[in-house]
Amino acid sequence: MLNVNPETVCRLIALSKEFHAQEQVTFPEEPGISSGDWGAQMLASHQDDATFLEFKSIVDDLEPDQQLELVALLWLGRGDFEKDEWAAALVEASDNWSPRTAEYLIAHPLLPDYLLEGLDMHSYSCE
Repeated sequence: MLNVNPETVCRLIALSKEFHAQEQVTFPEEPGISSGDWGAQMLASHQDDATFLEFKSIVDDLEPDQQLELVALLWLGRGDFEKDEWAAALVEASDNWSPRTAEYLIAHPLLPDYLLEGLDMHSYSCE
């Protein structure tokens, strides 16, 4: 069971799709883990973007354990962990937690797909 509301995750999915659809958004070839600053560098030119600001506001307003679940959902959906490794994904997310979770998440161009897959693995959907 997730502590983060699946409806919140679905809203973040919609916002990230909108953000990534913008032509001027570009991504580095080698994204690092959440403690790296590559996401912040990439997003520097988008700091006034309304979609990004809403995404960031939602993530920043979540409790740290809910932010960790978002990162773990990303990793689960990306195939870094299996469903039965959920606890390990949460530990890894906790070990790499950063106050820049929103930037880390949105900087993944396939974030909507990964979050949808992670939700599906937990028997949730956005439909």
